[in-house]
Amino acid sequence: MKIFSKAQIYEGDKLTTERQNISSADLMERAGTQIFNWIHMRMQGAQVPIHVFCGIGNNGGDGLVLARHLITHGYNVITYIVNCSDKRSKDFLINYDRIKTVTKDWPKMLSCGGDYSDIVIEERDIIVDAIFGIGLNRPPNDWVQELFQRWRASKAFTLAVDIPSGLYTDRAVEDENAVVHANYTISFQSPKLVFFLPETAKYTQQWEVLDIGIDRDYLMRTETEAELISKFEVIPLYKPRDKFAHKGDFGHVLIIGGSYGKIGAVNLASRAALGSGAGLVTAYIPKCGYHSLQTSFPEAMVITDTEDDVISQIDFDIQPTVIGIGVGLGTADETAKAFETFLKNNKIPLVIDADGLNLLSKKKSLLSALPEQSVLTPHPKELERLVGTWSDDFDKLKKVKDFSKKHKVIVLIKGANSITVFGDKLYINTTGNPGMATAGSGDVLTGIISGLIAQGYEPLGATIFGVYLHGRSADISLEDFGYQSLIASHIIETIGEAYIDLFRQPEQTEAEESKEEQ
Repeated sequence: MKIFSKAQIYEGDKLTTERQNISSADLMERAGTQIFNWIHMRMQGAQVPIHVFCGIGNNGGDGLVLARHLITHGYNVITYIVNCSDKRSKDFLINYDRIKTVTKDWPKMLSCGGDYSDIVIEERDIIVDAIFGIGLNRPPNDWVQELFQRWRASKAFTLAVDIPSGLYTDRAVEDENAVVHANYTISFQSPKLVFFLPETAKYTQQWEVLDIGIDRDYLMRTETEAELISKFEVIPLYKPRDKFAHKGDFGHVLIIGGSYGKIGAVNLASRAALGSGAGLVTAYIPKCGYHSLQTSFPEAMVITDTEDDVISQIDFDIQPTVIGIGVGLGTADETAKAFETFLKNNKIPLVIDADGLNLLSKKKSLLSALPEQSVLTPHPKELERLVGTWSDDFDKLKKVKDFSKKHKVIVLIKGANSITVFGDKLYINTTGNPGMATAGSGDVLTGIISGLIAQGYEPLGATIFGVYLHGRSADISLEDFGYQSLIASHIIETIGEAYIDLFRQPEQTEAEESKEEQ
């Protein structure tokens, strides 16, 4: 799913009115009606007080359309106008006039700085936030902020129209008290990037997109900076297997890593590489890990370094398709030298994680030695060591994009919604859960991405697909183990189910769940 920028949303609205020969007020009517339909389907006429707060721009106009339909369908509606400016939009005024034709209880005018102590909102009520939309370019004034805080204190369910008021689409928030904390956001046509960033995702607990009929050709042809990755986006990436295929068709992964006490990281990465579909996997480790790895994972081949406890040289006589390096590697001096020599001579595609990234951070001149489209998978501190500190999430994205362009690499920003960055493009993952915050989860991801590249997936596609599979496997495992007990090995064990799930129809899933309940 494409995530459109503010400018693209405005352009889409404009083109839609032109191509469909409708007015902007007609498009607003369509948007407000869709929100009404969403609410009506869930409430079925329930007489819970609904407080609709409207600004005086187009977001407020959407709110007035919604309020009018709620009123005409017999709901218990109280409508308010948050009147903090003389600049009312044309479509707001049209709908302000329209709502006055369906009720004698005209919207209550709330003047900024005025007294609103007579407004009673109880916890059982519903608040609809339609004050500011995506056009907001400065913080709300103190009076509006106090209103937001009053909503929050009431604990009433808060539904935001398009975007929580006070939240920008393209920059950080200055003060969290100046933003509505929504329980649910109904977003028009496309979610907003801020729904997926750590610092701003908290302002809406859940979100949903409503189709308001924006011009299809515009939606299809317009390139966006960000895309949301779900099952339907990764299915086209999937490479089916030929009946007569053999292991040589699916590549050879070499996992380089491990040090005394950290051979488990290589075990996890190697198992994940084979579990994701690689034909062959070889692990390059210190001598100390030979017996444990051969015993615990007999499907892997093993090459050992000359040293017992650390990797001191990287020397092998095989021809791998891809190399995953860094898991459990350590940063000992001899390891750092071996890593540098290896990078300067290597031409094989790379997936770099953990101490491989830390060694790059210590000697950034080595970045020039990386093959183009090498995949870097840092956690937050490793990312900071690579690109420097950032002031907020938007600054972080800019720094990572600049880093990716400069070094021609793919960078994965790990998080609740992991973001794959390549050049100016962002691919935001939708799978995964908090149970993945466990030792070894990143090692598994390194193995999955390496395994996909080995099978012939392009590095970018392998990263996008790999992150999806990693998260989906964890989601499947969650059903049996819960957040606290989920471990990295569980993720590997359900990679196969994640593949099967790609092509499972919804009715199949429902039938299986029903059978389990019986």
